[in-house]
Amino acid sequence: MPDIDAAPDDLLPEPFRSWFAGRGWAPRAHQLELLAQARAGRSTLLIAPTGAGKTLAGFLPSLVELAGRPTPRNSARPPGLHTLYISPLKALAVDVARNLERPAQEMGLAVRIETRTGDTPASRRQRQRRDPPDILLTTPEQIALLLASDDAEPLFADLKRIVLDELHALAGSKRGDLLSLGLARLRAIAPMAQTVGLSATVADPDTLRRWLVPQRGNGEMGELVIADPGAAPDLSMLDSAAHVPWAGHTARHSLKEIYGLIARHTTTLVFVNTRMQAELLFQELWHINDANLPIALHHGSLDVSQRRRVEAAMGEGKLKAVVCTSSLDLGIDWGAVDLVVNVGAPKGSSRLMQRIGRANHRLDEPSRAVLVPANRFEVLECRAALEAVRAGAQDSAVVRSGALDVLAQHVLGMACATPFDADDLYREVTSAEPYADLARADFDDVVGFNANGGYALRAYERFARIRQMKDGRWRVANPQVAQQYRLNVGTIVESTMLKVRLASAKSRFGGRVLGEVEEYFVETMSPGDTFVFAGEVLEYLTIHENEVRVARTSAKEPRVPSYAGGKFPLSTFLAARVRALLSEPERWQSLPGQVRDWLELQKLRSRLPGREDLLVETFPRGDRYHLVAYPFEGRLAHQTLGMLLTRRLDRAGLHPLGFMANDYALVIYGVSDMSLAIAQGRLSLDALFDADMLGDDLEEWLAESALMKRTFRQCAVIAGLIERRFPGKEKNSRQVTMSTDLVYDVLRRHEPGHVLLRAARADAATGLLDIRRLSDMLTRVKGRIDHLALTRVSPLAVPVMLEIGREMVAGGASDALLAEAEDELIREAMRAGDDDSGPRR
Repeated sequence: MPDIDAAPDDLLPEPFRSWFAGRGWAPRAHQLELLAQARAGRSTLLIAPTGAGKTLAGFLPSLVELAGRPTPRNSARPPGLHTLYISPLKALAVDVARNLERPAQEMGLAVRIETRTGDTPASRRQRQRRDPPDILLTTPEQIALLLASDDAEPLFADLKRIVLDELHALAGSKRGDLLSLGLARLRAIAPMAQTVGLSATVADPDTLRRWLVPQRGNGEMGELVIADPGAAPDLSMLDSAAHVPWAGHTARHSLKEIYGLIARHTTTLVFVNTRMQAELLFQELWHINDANLPIALHHGSLDVSQRRRVEAAMGEGKLKAVVCTSSLDLGIDWGAVDLVVNVGAPKGSSRLMQRIGRANHRLDEPSRAVLVPANRFEVLECRAALEAVRAGAQDSAVVRSGALDVLAQHVLGMACATPFDADDLYREVTSAEPYADLARADFDDVVGFNANGGYALRAYERFARIRQMKDGRWRVANPQVAQQYRLNVGTIVESTMLKVRLASAKSRFGGRVLGEVEEYFVETMSPGDTFVFAGEVLEYLTIHENEVRVARTSAKEPRVPSYAGGKFPLSTFLAARVRALLSEPERWQSLPGQVRDWLELQKLRSRLPGREDLLVETFPRGDRYHLVAYPFEGRLAHQTLGMLLTRRLDRAGLHPLGFMANDYALVIYGVSDMSLAIAQGRLSLDALFDADMLGDDLEEWLAESALMKRTFRQCAVIAGLIERRFPGKEKNSRQVTMSTDLVYDVLRRHEPGHVLLRAARADAATGLLDIRRLSDMLTRVKGRIDHLALTRVSPLAVPVMLEIGREMVAGGASDALLAEAEDELIREAMRAGDDDSGPRR
C-alpha cells in the first residue's frame, strides 16, 4: 500500500491544494489514497459512504493528470479521450458532470467534460467520436455502441482511466454483463488504462474487485480502499396515528403525515418502488397541498425534458419535494435535501442505505430518513430493514454467470467494429469477471448462432449475420446488420412504449410530449377514459401511429397507469430478519401498538411462523377451501411454488382452482377440503413440499407454460435474433411475440439444446422463477412443516387472501369493493369463538 502520509503535498499539487483550502476543506484520507494508488498504476475499488467525496475521489487522479499534461504545439488541447466515466443512470451521469465542471472551472483547468447518453443529440454524439472530450460520462449501452464502431480503437487508444460509479448496481445483472464485456474490449485497446470502482453499499467487496482487472484464472483483484463510515444515519419508522391497513401498497392512510414531514423540512425526496405508486402518491399529495408547496414528480417514463427541469429545479433549491422511483436512487448530489421518505417496504437493506444517502450529502452530519410502511407486513419489513441499517448489515449480491444472450450481442458488436479472430476474442471475453468460467464450447455456440442462427435456423439467410473470411476471422455479413445492431443494442427489454402527447387547444395534434406509457395499458382504454400521468389527469382521445393523444381533464377519479416490472424482490437477507422478528415476541415492543395487537391475535387464533420452519394453515371460507403457507421468500419464489403446488394438488385429486402470492405468503384455493385430506392421510404436506418438485414437475410445467416463451422472447431480442427496431420500421409487442413464439416452437422441436433456449432456462431459474432461493427454502423446512387446521381465516392470512380479491375486482369501484372485502375478512379473523385450531404437526 502506498505511503500517503509521507508527503501528501506531492500527491495533491497546486491549484488543488488552494481549491480545497479556499473552501475550508482538507482532502480526505481516502481521496489521497486513491491518488497514491493511481500513481502506482493500480486499479482500485473505493467503498465510501454518501457525502464522503467519493465521486471527487474517483476523478481526482484524472484531474491531476490532465492539469499537468503538456499541450502539444499548434494545438489548443491534447487529443484523445483520457477518462471514461460509466454510470448506471443517465440522470447520475448528467448530475456528476455538472458537479465536476464546477471545481474544474474554479481551478482554471483546461479540461473538457461532456456527457453521452440516449438523451444526447445525435449530432453531438457524432462529433464526440471525431473530437472526443478529455472526460466522457456515459452509460453501458453507449459504451457498447462506441465499441461497435470502426473508429473504436483510435477513440479509446489514449484512454488512461475508467471510473465505474455505483458498480454494485450493475454487477449481477445483464447490464453488468454487457458492461463487463465492454471493459474487456477497452482493456484490449488500452491495456495500460486503470479502472476505479466507486460504491457506497457493498456486502462482498472481493466480487467487485475482480471486475476491475483482467481475469486470468487466479481470481485477480484490484486494490481496496475503505473510507471512514461517517455519521450514523438518523433513521426512523413512522408510527402512524391512522389505522394501518392489513394489505395494500398506497400508504394513503399516512398521506397527511407525509405532507407534514415535507412541510417541516427544506427539501424532501419521497421514494416509492414503482412508477404507478409515484403517479398515485404525487396526485394524492397535490389534492391536500393547501399550502401550494412546490412538489414535483420524477420517474424513468417521463419525457427527458421534464426530468431535466425537475433535476435543475432541485439543484437550484426551488422544490420542496420530489416524488421519485429508483430513477434517483443513486448518487444524485443535492445538498439542500435534508429528508428522505421511503414509502413502502425497502425490500433490501442495501437499497435503503443507498436512498438514505440522498439526504444531507455531508459525511460528518447524519442523513435523516423516515420509513412509511403501507401495510402491516411492511411494518415488519421496515423494522427489520431499520435494524439491519443500524447494524451496518447489507444484502449479498447473487453470484451469477454471464448471460449467453448478452454475449451473443457483444460478439455481433465486435464483428461490426472490425473482423475478429475467435481465439483472441474468447481470451478477451473470459478476462471479464462474469465470463471467467465460460466454456469454449459455449463461446463457439454463440459465434455459430451469429453465423447461422443455429442448426434449426441455418436455412434462413436472415440469421446469417457474420461470415468467416479466408483467413479465419469473422466479419459482419453486410452494413444493414451493423445498422440493425446499433438500433437494438442494450439489455433492457421493455413493453412497447407509446409517446403521450398533449393535444393542443385547437386540435388533437401538435402538443408537447409528456413521456411514455406501455402499449398494453393503452389497449385497455376507450376514448373518454381518464388516467394519471406526468402528475396530471388526462383524457384518452386516440392513438395515432406510436403516440397516445390526450387532453387535460378535471375528472376526480382517473385510472392509474400500470407498468411492467418495477417491483423489487424481497432480499433473502431481509426475509430472514423478518422471520427472526416474528419468532421473537420480546422484540415486538419496537413495533406500533396496532401491529403488536395483530401479531398477538395471530398467536391466539393460530400461531406465528418460526425462524426456520414453515407454517401452513388450512381453513374453509364460503364455498372454497384454502391452504396458506408463509415462506417469506419473495413474490417470485412464491409464484413458482404456487404453480408447482397446484400441479401436485391436482394430481392428488384435490381440484385446486388457483393461487395468489405476495412477498410473505401464498394461498391456494379450491373445491376440496384440504384439512380433511391431511387428517385422513390422503395428503402429506412433507411430500407436497418436497424439493423433488424442482425436477420433473418443474420441467413439465415449463414445457406447458407461457413463461418460457416470454423469457425466450427477451433473450431473442437481446441476442439480436429478433430485432425490435430496424431501419424504417419498429415492431410492436404483438409482432415480436408472434415472431419469437414461432422460433421458440421450432427450436424446441428440432434443436432443444440451442444456445438461446439455454439462455432462457438460465434466466427463468435465476430471475422469474427464483429456483435457487426456492430450493434453499424447501431444504430448510424439510421435516419442519407446522400445520394448523383452522375453522376460519387467520389474522396473518388476511393480506394474501385480499390478493385474490384484488385480481377479481376491476373498474372505478375497485377501492371501495376491496375495502369491503378487507373489512369482512378482518371481522372473520378477529371474531371470538371456540378454539378453532386443529392438530399441530
